[in-house]
Amino acid sequence: MKQNKNSDTKVGIENYGSNATKIDTSKTNFSIVGIGASAGGLEALSVFLRNVPENSGLAYVIIQHMEKNSKDILVDLLQSDTNMKVVQAYENISVQPGEVYIIPPNKDMTIKDNVIHISDYMHTHTLHFPIDLFFRSLASDKGNRSIGVILSGMGSDGTVGIREIKEKGGGVFIQEPSSAKYDDMPRNAIKTELADVISTVEIMPSKIICYIEHKQNMVVVDKDQTDKQKGYFDNIIAMLRSHTGHDFSSYKKNTIQRRIERCMGIHQFDDIATYVSFLKKNPHELELLFKEFLIGVTNFFREPMEWELLKDKVIPALLVQRSPTDTVRIWISGCSTGEEAYSLAIVFKEVINQLKPFKDFSIQIFATDLDSEAIDKAREGVFFANITKDMSSVRLNKYFVKVDRGYQVIKEIRDMVIFAQQNMIKDPPFTKVDIMICRNLLIYLTPEIQKKLIPLFHYSLNSGGFLFLGSAESVANFTDLFKPLDLKSQIYQRLRPLIQKEPIEFPNSFAPYQPEANQPSEEVQNMQSMADKLVLKYYSPAAVLVDGKGDILYITGRTGKYLEPAAGKVNWNIFAMAREGLNYKLNDVFYKAVRGKEVVTSKSAVVLNEGGEIRVDITVNPLKEPETLRGMVMIVFTDVAIPTVCEKTSTNGQIPFSNKREGELEQELLQARQMWQATSAEMQISQEEFKSSNEELQSCNEELQSTNEELTTTKEEVQSSNEELKTINYELRDKLDGLSLVTNDMKNLMDSTKIATLFLDNELLVKRFTSQMSVVSRLISSDVGRPVTDIASDLIYPELTEDVKRVQRTLITVEKQVMSRDGSWFNACILPYHTLEDKIDGVVITFVNITKSKTLEADLNKSKVVLQKHIEDQDGELLLLKDRSTDEVQQGHNEVAASTDKPQ
Repeated sequence: MKQNKNSDTKVGIENYGSNATKIDTSKTNFSIVGIGASAGGLEALSVFLRNVPENSGLAYVIIQHMEKNSKDILVDLLQSDTNMKVVQAYENISVQPGEVYIIPPNKDMTIKDNVIHISDYMHTHTLHFPIDLFFRSLASDKGNRSIGVILSGMGSDGTVGIREIKEKGGGVFIQEPSSAKYDDMPRNAIKTELADVISTVEIMPSKIICYIEHKQNMVVVDKDQTDKQKGYFDNIIAMLRSHTGHDFSSYKKNTIQRRIERCMGIHQFDDIATYVSFLKKNPHELELLFKEFLIGVTNFFREPMEWELLKDKVIPALLVQRSPTDTVRIWISGCSTGEEAYSLAIVFKEVINQLKPFKDFSIQIFATDLDSEAIDKAREGVFFANITKDMSSVRLNKYFVKVDRGYQVIKEIRDMVIFAQQNMIKDPPFTKVDIMICRNLLIYLTPEIQKKLIPLFHYSLNSGGFLFLGSAESVANFTDLFKPLDLKSQIYQRLRPLIQKEPIEFPNSFAPYQPEANQPSEEVQNMQSMADKLVLKYYSPAAVLVDGKGDILYITGRTGKYLEPAAGKVNWNIFAMAREGLNYKLNDVFYKAVRGKEVVTSKSAVVLNEGGEIRVDITVNPLKEPETLRGMVMIVFTDVAIPTVCEKTSTNGQIPFSNKREGELEQELLQARQMWQATSAEMQISQEEFKSSNEELQSCNEELQSTNEELTTTKEEVQSSNEELKTINYELRDKLDGLSLVTNDMKNLMDSTKIATLFLDNELLVKRFTSQMSVVSRLISSDVGRPVTDIASDLIYPELTEDVKRVQRTLITVEKQVMSRDGSWFNACILPYHTLEDKIDGVVITFVNITKSKTLEADLNKSKVVLQKHIEDQDGELLLLKDRSTDEVQQGHNEVAASTDKPQ
């Protein structure tokens, strides 16, 4: 594959693998992609599955936060987005490539041997973190074939799990926060700086496929790796040492190689030579590689049984022999972000509280790590909310306070711990400590360095102190230095060895790193070594390499005539080992050379040893070159032949005893004068330095007084601000109470009206709805955020969407009467949603049940028809009566007329 043109950062990787093909997998040897999502995750999951290529050869397990009573509809919704089989996981289901598995609602899920296990979530008093739980089991089960994906969601679930996936060599992929509907989970995951790829969901599947393909190719290359390629790895180590100041040559080669290959996979490099060239051109990438080496997995009270043993046996046994006035000192090396340090402080606090009021102790915990960023985070003491799963609710409530970003360790516990950056392989160790904790660090170091560190731990501990190692670590063959406290634990107690086998090697004497690629062949190396030994033995003067304090770092030649071990405790300082007569001269010439930073030689110094008196020239050379030896001092001893002195002799040829004694006294007097002059000059220089230091201290005192005044002023300002904040807090509380009252009133008002009301945003997504909507449609609480068109409804209202859009467009209310499938009638009223700023932010739809009105209307219409018919019938009868009456009247008229027409 070609190098990515935009690979300045991990985030900037282009869309590799767009033409991804099938990955060869066997029945069990395939990668599993764990996908964690929460709020807004449904949309992201749909897009993700739509972009997974066919026959990817991977299995996908989805851990979506779902409510306890939510229906199992996620399977049906996601099945429409992919051709892969989508199933809801159940107990003992075997995971197969090419399938999608979904966690059941309100359950916990783990995986072992490619088999899923389901358990009930019982701890209702704590927050639920199913993503972390599954990711941890996935990392343990699949190792470097585990893939963790974090999509949209609220909270921090998944941040702990991706640490373990990364530690096991797996991949971490995170959704670009700007593309997530809720960006809390992606942002919190990104803060861990463990992401291999940060991208949008559309291109994430192709990146995962490409990442795994490249990883398989790297495995093939690794099998046929040549010595030249090993040299490239050594070259990278040298570049890291030069850029960061930290030497990883003492770390196991396989560990370093895997981490380098991971970074190569991120940038899609198949050839390590190309990657080395890339690092040379982009030095900032060395920082990313450095952080890759520093990945550590830690959490509170990891391996609880060990911590219980520490609490029940180790700490009480330690404190019972201590006076309350003594300070208990603890050193935690490789503390990472501080979880172990605070765990130990909490355990100590619990034990001390049990001993009160009879005894109280001062505890001092030194926590160190190579990673400065981890140290800064540890000092802050703020951790994500998912720490609730690592401890009881009692400890959480007692030793932590809730803050915006999760939980913060209380100040009393934070004050017990001192965090500092330290390189155990390079920097001096802490001494006189009672407990030494170094967990899961030795496993990354070479056996040679481990053999040097275990005696160093013994040296750092007080008599009877305790050493706490990781579950995969031990003291190896140093059973004379430590004994296990328990056969099943990794806690050891310090022993006092009868015989010190060999001197302890301190970090500054650990062998410096030399790349194997630059080593000469074995034959040449042996010849060179033998020649060097001959030259050093017969022709080279004795020499000693020391640091600025005189501590011996390296010895060449035979120095026994000038140096001897001092009686008592082993002391490798050259001034303590100098023989009689040499120490004063050596001290004088050494400090002259160090102060002047130039070569100084003392001629004909007298040394007294078992063979008598000898003379020697002492040359002290403060080294400036090469760079690796700068700051060190080379001391060379050169024997001087004693000159023949012609002295007056007695008549029998012998030197008079008095003349010989006078010569010795004169020589001693001369040496004393020289020592006095040197001491006087040094005292004068010291006095001048003290005067200068005194002036500096006075200046510092004035600055501190000024700073103290500023701090006092700042304190007053903070107190004033605090009072203002309290006032504002009271006002906000009152407003919140008023808002809560208004909310309650509105809820009761809406419920009392019995009007079904639905609120939609401008995208026709459901914002909220009243409980009466259950009569109209099948809305549930999880439907908030879904399009209204995707929700099943009992209304016969196909033109609802068109009416809503028309209202949005014209801002004219639409009102219609619609019928439901059960025969009920509703009056639907659609009107624009106006904010307080008179902006349109969606629509409001109300549904008023008018079934009774419709029934009354129908009955009224029927009565009207009957009445109308009755009226018509009555009208007909009236007409008949009228006609009959008219006929009768006419007949009467006719009869009258007829009667009047007759003659009288």
